[in-house]
Amino acid sequence: MNGRPFRHFRTRLVIFLAILGPGIITASVDNDSGGIYTYSVAGASYGYSLLWTLLPITVALIVVQEMVARMGVVTGKGLGDLIREEFGFRVTFVVMAALLVCNFFNTVAEFAGLASGMAVFNVSRFVAVPLGAILVWTLIVKGTYQIVEKVFLGACVFYVVYPISSFMASHDWSQALISTIKPTFHFSGGYFYIVTGLVGTTIAPWMQFYLQSAMVEKGIKIKEYRYSRLDVIAGCFVTDIVAFFIIVACAATIYVSGHREIGNAADAALALRPLAGPAASALFALGLCNASLFSASILPLSTAYSVAEAMGFESGVNKRFAEAPVFYWLYTGLIGLGALTVMILSEAKQIPIILFSQVSNGVLLPFILIFVLKLINREDLMGAHRNNRTLNIIAWTICVVMIVLTLLGVFSTLIPGRLSP
Repeated sequence: MNGRPFRHFRTRLVIFLAILGPGIITASVDNDSGGIYTYSVAGASYGYSLLWTLLPITVALIVVQEMVARMGVVTGKGLGDLIREEFGFRVTFVVMAALLVCNFFNTVAEFAGLASGMAVFNVSRFVAVPLGAILVWTLIVKGTYQIVEKVFLGACVFYVVYPISSFMASHDWSQALISTIKPTFHFSGGYFYIVTGLVGTTIAPWMQFYLQSAMVEKGIKIKEYRYSRLDVIAGCFVTDIVAFFIIVACAATIYVSGHREIGNAADAALALRPLAGPAASALFALGLCNASLFSASILPLSTAYSVAEAMGFESGVNKRFAEAPVFYWLYTGLIGLGALTVMILSEAKQIPIILFSQVSNGVLLPFILIFVLKLINREDLMGAHRNNRTLNIIAWTICVVMIVLTLLGVFSTLIPGRLSP
């Protein structure tokens, strides 16, 4: 009798570990080079005062990610597939074309992040970028879903470098914790601009497509979904805990020093060197390289899943190239063109592309959120697993807030003099 609770716990743990993957991977990729840069600027420019935003951001991320994961498990179909079936081919074609363009520029931004991270170690982008592209292409094209997922989970573990570098840099943890639970407002255009950036970098259009497709390819059943929900929630907490430590590391060093201007995430790593020591700086830069390479794998993969599903083509990492040629050619094209763009263009010419990736994310996101909310409330599609009234109120509130902040963020990006620092 005494051993029964332990056996029951062990059985549940084994099931959870078998289900583990899509939620943590999707949320972790959210901390890409753009996200790391945004968190670094938040800490460098405003110290600990923006830490409180991570609490509502985490709630929003959990709600949205849980909905798409649930749709994948209940319907057995990807989000692109459902959009085509429910809204027609024309709408789907426009959405997929926008997603393809958006994610191409996002892929360029990730390879640019890899180049700047490796530059901290004096490695040329002409070496780092092609090697990175070959690595991620080989992993996806030659690997199985199980192998790819294990590699991605390993990349998630590597984010521990940010807590380590943060502990090397910070000594005022009491102030950091107080700032997390006690909102502090600065009524300035710069403060609002960074808040908008923090929200916008958390929920990206590609995440919804990738998570739902991953749930489908993993073959998770409805009876196992409670474990998948834990995976999704854990992933959301992990990614924002990493964001917390990035902000703290930059707040405790760059902000305190008074030299608060950083041009990219690699600048944050370099700025830590004289303030927190070379080890903290190296760890920060290694984290950036890992995040960029990780995201350069996932973003094209998400796009290939979405477009192939939506257009009715075969897709999936477990399929061979000959079985899913459109899926693999999309992935290959995005990787190759993204890497080539970073190698050809100078850093100055890459900035408008990275800027456009942020704007395009912002323009596309509200449409995707509305599609998700309409689909998940279809009784004929979701049955007893559709949203209840309380969840709908929360979800639509998040959707409206995201739309307003996204529009303001796009406006402030296009006209930086209005809202930027």
